[in-house]
Amino acid sequence: MYEEIHISTEASEAKVLIISVAARLAGMHPQTLRQYDRLGLVQPGRAGGGGRRYSERDVALLREVQRLSQDDGVNLAGIKRIIGLEQLVGDLQHEVAELAHQLEAAYQRIAQLEAMSSPYAGRDLVRQETHSTALVVWRPRRSPDK
Repeated sequence: MYEEIHISTEASEAKVLIISVAARLAGMHPQTLRQYDRLGLVQPGRAGGGGRRYSERDVALLREVQRLSQDDGVNLAGIKRIIGLEQLVGDLQHEVAELAHQLEAAYQRIAQLEAMSSPYAGRDLVRQETHSTALVVWRPRRSPDK
């Protein structure tokens, strides 16, 4: 229904921009940034004296808030929910990727351990996992004099 919020992972995380610069870059009034901070839409860092400091990523998020509000007509509570869900999705995607990496490493380690514990380790034999259920009938040979 809504477009995903795409904030570049390359955007700087350094909280170095003062509120007037961040507001100008986002095309907003500084008071709007203060309001968004109070609502929890954007969490700027704080300087030693308490002044807000924004990152390039924060500015990109502010632009997205403005787009959702003005272009799509989403209210601020809806925007906060969208941002929260997008962050959750990103966190979960990162966790899934990490778990997939761990699983692959575990499979490789299992294969190594199986190769080391095999009685055929180091030989050119291939282990066959399937077991035959064929029935073999054996009859002793009859001697020719009977």
